[in-house]
Amino acid sequence: MTFVFPHSQSIPLGIVVRKAPGVTRWAKWVWRAVGILPGAGAANWTVLRSEGDVTDFHAATLPLELFVSDTEAYVHELQARQPSVYVVLSPDASSPDRPWKVTLVTASPYEAQDYCDSAEVLVEKVAMPDGMQAWVADFVTRHHEEEAFVKRKRRNWRAEEPEDGIGDARIVQDSDVFRSPRSRMGALK
Repeated sequence: MTFVFPHSQSIPLGIVVRKAPGVTRWAKWVWRAVGILPGAGAANWTVLRSEGDVTDFHAATLPLELFVSDTEAYVHELQARQPSVYVVLSPDASSPDRPWKVTLVTASPYEAQDYCDSAEVLVEKVAMPDGMQAWVADFVTRHHEEEAFVKRKRRNWRAEEPEDGIGDARIVQDSDVFRSPRSRMGALK
């Protein structure tokens, strides 16, 4: 049994992963998410195109889920120069031919940033098609509630109160603790 979040929406999204020759001697192959296929059916590393040493795979189809609690992140992404979705690829030791598995696809840059904190996964930014931008924008229009900025109240300052945190109370000092230090030459005269 799966839990469905209230007012959430999802769409199946096919993930296109490109395998290309590496440019250094340390990496024989470079794997990158390069495209998405909205509404795609199930796939398991189906070859879409092969040209020389470069191969594009329909690696997997995962749901792109939109949640009401993440609308602020979607607004932020839609305002970007190139709105995108983020694909998270995790290492897959079970298949030497395909060292990555598609773990997640999200429209939230905040969620993608959380995955970027780990050195174990790849997070790829893939351009969002116009139709998907409209779908996300419609979701945001229906569910986003702008939070009003509330400035914190400042405690009233009184000159007669002792100032905590200035200097060390154990050190007796007649002069201003913030004065500029005397030069050594002036002290020797």
